[in-house]
Amino acid sequence: MSSGLERFRHIAVEGPIGVGKSTLAVRLAKHLGAEPMLERPAENPFLQRFYADMPGYAFQTQLFFLLQRWEQMQVLAQPSVFGTAVVSDFMFAKDAIFARLNLNDEEHRLYQQMVAHLALSVREPDLVIWLQAPTSTLLQRIRRRAITMEQGIAPDYLERLAEGYAAHFQSYDGAPVFAVATELFNPADRETDFALLIDRLAAFQGWRGYLDVGACPALT
Repeated sequence: MSSGLERFRHIAVEGPIGVGKSTLAVRLAKHLGAEPMLERPAENPFLQRFYADMPGYAFQTQLFFLLQRWEQMQVLAQPSVFGTAVVSDFMFAKDAIFARLNLNDEEHRLYQQMVAHLALSVREPDLVIWLQAPTSTLLQRIRRRAITMEQGIAPDYLERLAEGYAAHFQSYDGAPVFAVATELFNPADRETDFALLIDRLAAFQGWRGYLDVGACPALT
């Protein structure tokens, strides 16, 4: 059955920690008969130490994620793979959001030199679904999924991360962006909400759109 989303060969689901990216990406991939491409944070040997000591382990953690995401994105450059639709729970450009948040000035200058070369071989997605939620909702979801090393994430960190996403998408022009406020609207877990999201995405035209049921105004 046609979903109206066939024109999007690569859909990237984005948003801050705890917003529901991976769950929605898997559900959307299954609905579309697409291949899910998920981040693999458990493979990062520095991540647990980063959550315990952010200044001390930010650069190592960021560098690992940068190279890991770059390697995953290279799959999309292979014609045999890209013939199949892909739904990812990240976009390559997200790495820069975390880098600006976590690295000091010297580290960030080195990071920018590296990413400038890597980004040349990365394809932009055809659509970005930007999930948003207030900090209190993110904290509730982080507690509910009970990943031990995430339980100490500070509200201030999540707030600054959300601000980083907003700043990024205000100037991002690599792909259409559809923002979804998820405080009360939860397409990752509720069938009726997911069906409404599919309908809105199918009808989406242009470069910017949003779905907001009124609890959390979308930033566009």
